[in-house]
Amino acid sequence: MVIRDWRHQQCLTNPPKLEPRLQKAIVAKVGDYELRRCDREDVPAVIEINVSTLPEHYSDYFYYEILAEFPETFLVAELEGRIVAYIMCRVEYGFSHLRRLGLARKGHIVSIAVVEKHRRKGIGSALVKACHDEMLTKGASECYLEVRISNVEAIGLYERLGYKTTGQLESYYKDGEAAFLMAMQIAK
Repeated sequence: MVIRDWRHQQCLTNPPKLEPRLQKAIVAKVGDYELRRCDREDVPAVIEINVSTLPEHYSDYFYYEILAEFPETFLVAELEGRIVAYIMCRVEYGFSHLRRLGLARKGHIVSIAVVEKHRRKGIGSALVKACHDEMLTKGASECYLEVRISNVEAIGLYERLGYKTTGQLESYYKDGEAAFLMAMQIAK
């Protein structure tokens, strides 16, 4: 193949110098763990954590879509350069999960996971709280999530953070298990 564009040829023989990677902004710290916004390069590690820790999985495209639409509420926790947890959220407008017949701008925790050996160190709580802060800047007044009724550990975490069970969704998960719908007010 003959390259006729001299700029293309120049790039092949003399590639442009890449800018040094910018330091990633840290949203919060929990001990030695750093919480920050997720980058596109982090998505494969997030998918790996999801697959290894949760029974429900999403298409690769779904992660990139959430990241593109809601980058402020897609966070990761990192220890020594390795991602050990994530939270993936979005902000929606619809019926309130806390007020009868009311509409609300609400955050939705789509997925959160912490690698087993990094649990019970405050990472999950810190990720949820950091996302609440970001949701508030996007105008959300409440936050909700779905959790397997058998996931006692996660339910306990959400209750300690102030979430209340507002409903039950029968056969919510692919395997037929029901989910509790949990919600909390995040705006004062």
